[in-house]
Amino acid sequence: KKSNKADDDFDKLLAEASKAVVVAEKPKKQQKTAGTDGTDETVETKPKSTADHPENPYPQAALPNLPRQTWPEPTVLVADLYRGTTFPKGILTPHPLEINSFRESSEEKRAAERLLENNYEDLRHAAEVHRQVRAYAHSFVKPGITLLQVADRIEKKLEELIGKDGKKRGQAFPTGVSVNQIAAHYTPNTGDQKVVLTYDDVLKIDFGTQINGRIIDSAWTVNFDHKYDPLVNATKEATAEGIKQAGIDVRICDVSAAIQEVMESFECDLFGTTGGADGNGPRQNNKGLQRVKPLKNLNGHNIVPYYIHGGKSVPLVKDADYFFHEGKNAKMEEGELYAIETFGSVNGKGVVYEDGECSHYMCDKDVVNDANRLATHMSYVRNDKGKQLLKHIDHNFGTLAFCRKWLDRQGQDKHLMALNSLCEAGIVIKCPPLVDTKGSYTAQTEHTFILKPTAKEVLSKGSDY
Repeated sequence: KKSNKADDDFDKLLAEASKAVVVAEKPKKQQKTAGTDGTDETVETKPKSTADHPENPYPQAALPNLPRQTWPEPTVLVADLYRGTTFPKGILTPHPLEINSFRESSEEKRAAERLLENNYEDLRHAAEVHRQVRAYAHSFVKPGITLLQVADRIEKKLEELIGKDGKKRGQAFPTGVSVNQIAAHYTPNTGDQKVVLTYDDVLKIDFGTQINGRIIDSAWTVNFDHKYDPLVNATKEATAEGIKQAGIDVRICDVSAAIQEVMESFECDLFGTTGGADGNGPRQNNKGLQRVKPLKNLNGHNIVPYYIHGGKSVPLVKDADYFFHEGKNAKMEEGELYAIETFGSVNGKGVVYEDGECSHYMCDKDVVNDANRLATHMSYVRNDKGKQLLKHIDHNFGTLAFCRKWLDRQGQDKHLMALNSLCEAGIVIKCPPLVDTKGSYTAQTEHTFILKPTAKEVLSKGSDY
């Protein structure tokens, strides 16, 4: 009996130990959430986000009495991080050209700058939101995620951190998630769960933030295979050079020439003709190193309040068609806000064309801001649904760009026919995906800067790019 009791005690201890192991190995609690296509998705319970997380990439608190942003998910409104103080300034550099040397010390220019400080603060606020949202995006953009999930998570977090308030503050345009030969203007429409990010993809992420219509437009490229590094680096360096050359009274064609020269100095080996990125291994074909081509019919641009393309362009090549229309003496001017965005391509033609289902749209500001012109164009809209949809677009977006999935989620389902009628009437502009040839790979880097009276301020730059 004594022996049996010992066995019983051991069995009891073993059972307790086994239970402890089961508890220790129990997977994280899971919960069901509504997926972006209306179905249920099972996701792991998120770890608690705290300001003192050891891997927190965000800056320390701006003041001792202010909070620090949390991690692994940012949860604090960016405005609360800087309440009672100013938002971080961008990188300040002098304007090029000898004729601008007086500006930094000019009291007249300093006074002019002080009058615009509220506008600069709106831009800096929007830029800080952009930096914090993209820091979060870096943590989850991995192979296996769908492009719809990438766009949705960025847009949801942007709205949270900026404190979305109608047209007063929020997203400036749809999140571009363009892969490989698609250079720009692709975001999934509702229910499009088919496109999954893979290790071999080159993904351009392009989104904008706006406060009181002051827009920050910035983009970067994600690649996992290092063979694409020269392509991505070409756009980083070309964008940096374009910003360096930009300034008050600088000819735009000179900026374009500098961008082209840097871009074309890079070569990329996609096919192992030199044995891969490290130069080792067998040759696989005879294509050789390929020079990175600037996409010659894409451009950077100036930005005006509530409208992403303000009318001036900054082409990526010195002989662009733009200069035949505007002349090579077109210059940048004091007070202008610009987005320098450069696109490089390999294994393609270096030219984009429109292809694929359209998701991006925007109202033509010259039409909707002119009552007489709008009345004329509205006469071509024969159905009431088109007129109702235009009222909805004007109320929610004005002249900011929007996409079809946003209309769906605002209750405007079955809107395509009405939307097409507005496009045919010349009131709404379609912005379809822009692609190089199939089999090519494109990359993008973009930053926003302002030509202040005393200096140039690069607003969107961060520690990531």
